[in-house]
Amino acid sequence: MTFAFVWYVAWWALHGISFSLVCLHCLQTRREATSAILWIFVSWSFPIIGPILYLTLGIDRLPHKGFHKRTHDARLLEARKTHEEALPLAYWQTVHTEAIYGTPATELDKELSRVMDAVAPDYPFLNGNAIVSHVTGDELFPRMLKAIEQASHHIHLQTFIIQDDTIGRAFMDALASRAEAGVKVRVLYDRFGSTQAILRGLFRRYRRIKNMDIVGWTQVNPLKRRFQLNLCNHRKALIVDGRRAFVGGINLHRDNTTRSQKPPIRDYHFELTGPVVQEVQYAFMKDWYYMTDESPKILLQDVYFPSITPKGDCLARILCSGPTSESETITDVFFMAIVRARKQVLIVTPYFVPPTDILRALRSAAVRGVDVRIIVPAKNNHLYAGWASHALFDELIQSGVQVFERTAPFLHAKAMIVDDRISIVGTANWDVRSLRLNYETNIAIHNEAFANTLKRIVLDDEAQSNKVDLTTWRKRPKWHRLAENACSLMTPIL
Repeated sequence: MTFAFVWYVAWWALHGISFSLVCLHCLQTRREATSAILWIFVSWSFPIIGPILYLTLGIDRLPHKGFHKRTHDARLLEARKTHEEALPLAYWQTVHTEAIYGTPATELDKELSRVMDAVAPDYPFLNGNAIVSHVTGDELFPRMLKAIEQASHHIHLQTFIIQDDTIGRAFMDALASRAEAGVKVRVLYDRFGSTQAILRGLFRRYRRIKNMDIVGWTQVNPLKRRFQLNLCNHRKALIVDGRRAFVGGINLHRDNTTRSQKPPIRDYHFELTGPVVQEVQYAFMKDWYYMTDESPKILLQDVYFPSITPKGDCLARILCSGPTSESETITDVFFMAIVRARKQVLIVTPYFVPPTDILRALRSAAVRGVDVRIIVPAKNNHLYAGWASHALFDELIQSGVQVFERTAPFLHAKAMIVDDRISIVGTANWDVRSLRLNYETNIAIHNEAFANTLKRIVLDDEAQSNKVDLTTWRKRPKWHRLAENACSLMTPIL
């Protein structure tokens, strides 16, 4: 028996076993039929490589072993509810009082409030908030750095991408300076999104600074049977002294600023003051607790959740979503907002490949006369995502949805405005990765003045866009359609 023959038999035996295991797992785990069929096809068509891709990228909505996010969140919630003298939770006792709970005003507000009560029960509507919009890092970064400089007790920074460049180093240096001055600093970055900074040793330079803790978020640890590459933490938040927060889509790297006459990435970020800051703080604490197991008696002290007086008239609610206990929260809210819209739906997103129920809701809204507009970048930084979204244009435009492609610079903003009344902003894109796999934070804001301010920003992006004309669109080269449909086929598994 030759070595080649033994190798051939071993190869096909390994392929058959791995393929069978993928099939068995797909049948044991409830998932969409298209997703399961595609993974089975990939596993058979690409021996060994296919099963490895399934292991690392397969949509495992709630792993039973290795991932403890749900358990950690439940523990922290129980600690938050505890009324002990040693655990002075001003979060419940002072901040969350009936006096500041928001009351929805319009019928649309009330309908969406009921949905949010069901899908996000841990995060109530809070009144008395002031929310300021910032466009690009040119506007945002000076405000964030100034807030860091003014911190007196603590700074919590969470980001998906921090680069080892002029912007990344400026923020790390500012944080280190405040830590050396006695301010407690916690930094939580995503290890996948911040790979460049890790490889270049950015975080190692700050490891020994007193009062400064730096932690990388990851869901990959073979020793603990964690293999998921999908479950990234896409949240971006800065909380200063528990009284001021910044949340949105802007990552910490120089492409978000003007450089040598090169315009910055077009993106939105939001500065928050008022009681809703406490909710952003708590969302950060949940992620921090999961990665560090730092005692709830430390994380839930009243110094991190100080009493906050009203700062404005915005009614706001945090919407945290992810593949554990918070699953599909943002998807459900998007869907209901579209279904309940009566006048207009404006959507801005860099990646538009939503689930079929969202697509159906958008087409239905347009058919019944709602003015539905979607703004996406003309040239996407992820070629696959751009092609996949193009495959959806024809059916959307046929239904009456208006699609606009924003010219350069690249559009990375995320926003939704419904009936000039409700705004949903934050970190989530309109794709499977954001809506089902990543950990995201959005904010639902019920306020006409804020909606009108944000709408002016969105309409400015629309003015810099080209409307997709259906007749012209259908004349695009056939190979474009082939590429679009090929990318679209893979969306259920990515």
